[in-house]
Amino acid sequence: MKRKAYFAGGCFWGVEHLMQQQKGVISVVSGYMGGNMENPTYEQVKSHITGHAETVEVLYDPLQVSYLTLLKLFMEIHDPTQLNRQGVDVGPQYRSEIFYQTEQERSEALDVIQILKEKGYNVATRVTPASKFWVAEEYHQDYCKVHNIEPECHVRVRRF
Repeated sequence: MKRKAYFAGGCFWGVEHLMQQQKGVISVVSGYMGGNMENPTYEQVKSHITGHAETVEVLYDPLQVSYLTLLKLFMEIHDPTQLNRQGVDVGPQYRSEIFYQTEQERSEALDVIQILKEKGYNVATRVTPASKFWVAEEYHQDYCKVHNIEPECHVRVRRF
């Protein structure tokens, strides 16, 4: 049985690109979550009128990769200490947020954040109930792969 996980960690291009490399991940889709407007466009999201974060939907096989592994990967491929930004990308749409669907996902997310705090990280990542995921425009999908580039704001930093 396949499952989905939702993460916002700055520009979705980099999160999408690095999550796709994890064994057990079937697909990653860029989109928007956490706002108050239906079917938002990129222009609306970046103008800060929707409240949405750039988010990825990760479809994965839990027999090959656990949600906990994805959480830890997420916390290593973006800087969870930055508030409403990742590198040069600044604004609330670039916030760090884990959108959970079950109480177990919420608990695991809080546990991972606590581990990082105990290691001295000032974690800004929010843990929020998942809401409707809106798929981003086609030109945002597989952006790094299509343009044969590495993400600018996302580099894996081992924290666990």
